[in-house]
Amino acid sequence: MRRKSENRSQVIAVRVEPAIEQRLRLLAEVTGRSQSFFLKKLIEKGIDAMEDVWLPQEVVAQVRSGALPTQQHGTTLDLFGD
Repeated sequence: MRRKSENRSQVIAVRVEPAIEQRLRLLAEVTGRSQSFFLKKLIEKGIDAMEDVWLPQEVVAQVRSGALPTQQHGTTLDLFGD
């Protein structure tokens, strides 16, 4: 079964310090899971806390209610007005 384009996972590249990459690689090797699995879990579990700290309460309420538009092809939603 093919996924619809809006349900596909997106690729995000991030640079980390070598020590963090080594810890992530060790975690993946010892558990038999991929580094991507652990990065995805970190993001899923931590994004609520980051939104609570970095975004105004009104914006957090909109994000969690689904009221903000999703990202369009090649554009980024600018929540900070920069």
